[in-house]
Amino acid sequence: VMELRKITDLPMMQCKKALTETDGNIEKAEELLAKRGAKIAEKKAGRATTEGTIGFYLHHDGKTGVMVELNCETDFVAKNEDFKALAKDIALHIAFHDPVAAKREDVPAEWIEKEKNIILGMLEEDPKMQGKPDGVKEQIATGKLNKFFAERVLLEQPFVKDTSGKTSVKELIESVVLKLRENISIGRYQ
Repeated sequence: VMELRKITDLPMMQCKKALTETDGNIEKAEELLAKRGAKIAEKKAGRATTEGTIGFYLHHDGKTGVMVELNCETDFVAKNEDFKALAKDIALHIAFHDPVAAKREDVPAEWIEKEKNIILGMLEEDPKMQGKPDGVKEQIATGKLNKFFAERVLLEQPFVKDTSGKTSVKELIESVVLKLRENISIGRYQ
């Protein structure tokens, strides 16, 4: 239980319950807790986030700086150290990955259309694609567009501090939502 607590930083009873359900398998328990975090975040997503904090990152050279507004439901959570650390981590991530938007829906439609046209143009010129049905080309273009979103949209980018590249910024936020039991959203950033 203590080992799972160190990994997930979640309360002891949640860790104990997850380990019981997975017959003591730590990896499966960690996956189970992550899935629960996503479900809890999804349920709380509709709640208003009117409180929050500003996270910032200033690079040691003094030339790169980022501020991010991270919102939550109550001032109690806004003052929580885990919440403040999340805001700081997201600011660091933004400084290093320079996302074009926080969510997929925030990407301007003309950017998406331009990117899709570029991808379709490249597929038309590719000798391997000659004679392929348009439906196949459309599916490949959709896959490449999803890759574009994963590289350029904040919530879909792999979190900068996760060296394995498996945890997205959205999953990072969901893990804190699971711990704090409140909706968390990203406001503005610059």
